[in-house]
Amino acid sequence: MSADIELLRRIYDRFNARDIDGVLAVLADDVAWANGMDGGHVRGREAVREYWTRQWTIVSPHVEPVSFRRAADGAVVAEVRQSVRDLEGKPLQGQTHGLRDKTVGHVFRFQDGKVTRFDIQEIP
Repeated sequence: MSADIELLRRIYDRFNARDIDGVLAVLADDVAWANGMDGGHVRGREAVREYWTRQWTIVSPHVEPVSFRRAADGAVVAEVRQSVRDLEGKPLQGQTHGLRDKTVGHVFRFQDGKVTRFDIQEIP
């Protein structure tokens, strides 16, 4: 599991640095990626690029992994502290999307060293 965790730490680091290409490089071509703003999934690297590009024109998210564990089905679950600010770095007011500060579970599935699917799960 250590290789998977190392890859996930890189993904979080590159996401927080707004390095889209650094993240896309470790995603499968046909990745299914959860859309935390609108629900559902986007499919494929370019769809992930478009989703993040749009997201980052609306809000400034930061995700910090707290822990990792292997799920029974082989997926890796990262418990993540998600912080979402406006573009000036202020806490959000009157949100019109599904993003907010909270702790969530990020579920990653891998094949051949690449992420093939990403899901978000609520943590009670």
